[in-house]
Amino acid sequence: MKLSPESEAVVRATAGVVAAHAEEITKVFYPAMFAAHPELLRVFNRANQAVGEQPKALAASVAAFAVQLIDPDAPDFTPVMRRIAHKHVSLGITARQYTIVGHHLLDAVGTVLGDAVTPEVRAAWDEVYWLFGCSLIAEEAKLYALGGTDPENPWRQYRVVERHEESGDAFSLVLAPVAGEVPAHRTGQYVAIAVDLPDGSRQPRQYTISSGPRGDALRVTVKRVRGVHGAPDGQVSTWLYENAQPGAVLDVSQPAGDVVLDDTDRPLVLVSAGIGITPVAAILEDLSRRQPQRTVRLFHADRAHDTHALYASLRRQVLAMDDARAQNWYEADAESAPTLHPALPGFMDLGEVDLPAEATVFMCGPLPFMRASRSTLMARGIPSDRIHYEVFGPDLWAQQPDAA
Repeated sequence: MKLSPESEAVVRATAGVVAAHAEEITKVFYPAMFAAHPELLRVFNRANQAVGEQPKALAASVAAFAVQLIDPDAPDFTPVMRRIAHKHVSLGITARQYTIVGHHLLDAVGTVLGDAVTPEVRAAWDEVYWLFGCSLIAEEAKLYALGGTDPENPWRQYRVVERHEESGDAFSLVLAPVAGEVPAHRTGQYVAIAVDLPDGSRQPRQYTISSGPRGDALRVTVKRVRGVHGAPDGQVSTWLYENAQPGAVLDVSQPAGDVVLDDTDRPLVLVSAGIGITPVAAILEDLSRRQPQRTVRLFHADRAHDTHALYASLRRQVLAMDDARAQNWYEADAESAPTLHPALPGFMDLGEVDLPAEATVFMCGPLPFMRASRSTLMARGIPSDRIHYEVFGPDLWAQQPDAA
């Protein structure tokens, strides 16, 4: 995958200015594209648009991809590409939509950079975009085929067969396909759920499959998002909280995600905060059934015991395993934790915890939490290539230098 010599020379000369204006370009691009193609608002997460996360993620991805094309020493972009492809498949992105995106993205480059965008410059960056887009299209086509999904009809109907109130605003939904079986998936993956909102719009959101592979059903655990500091409540999580009762039928994507449980017997360290407990719950359920002898250390941070989702099932699974131990930290009311499994007060501190030798780490939680945890673990000798993470929403970490 290489640029033509002519385009490579242009991209080398203009990469700095494009990267410097990348976020500004995406802020022009999205409104123009949505004005011309309002149907795409049914695919993109409006909340991430509103707070600017999606534009930042797109800008960082395209800039990082362009740098890889002109710098042989740049970090390998393949893992980022794979992660983006999984996100796109869960949202039902199709190949023809790349033409729309490319047209409006290049127009936005011209709008922001003005006369600096000569026909030669536009042609070179068009080549960058299509190398980027075609790589994603190919990877997404493979994922759709492996999942048995027609990308023109990516949503499958699932019925809510059980609902369990977990803690605080968290609740679990057990979903069974209306027809057929649950597609094969790996522990740690997620699905998107798309709902039709009262204002007539349609919005998808991604939720981790919080159970191990079962075949006949899957479980997702959702936290109702309540707005703070004047921000609105979460649209989809609130709709699900109010409407997803047993018998309701939901549109669900094929399972996706590249942060999955491995099949080795290497010790595991599971680090989570808040609703980031969901992939950890799936991993523990799977391990307690298939590899109860595997060494596992679970470290979780939460506000308090009454907001700690899935606590009871996690505790049962830890107790069912031969060498599993858990430690929780609660910011408030640490004394409310069960006497048999006391929590530590305050924020998580991994500086002195028991870490098995040669462990693989899985993390899920807010980005600042994961950055701090990763730094501590690396300082204690765990190499970065054995620390894996899942991000809810656009991945604003993957392209950063400290995420290599």
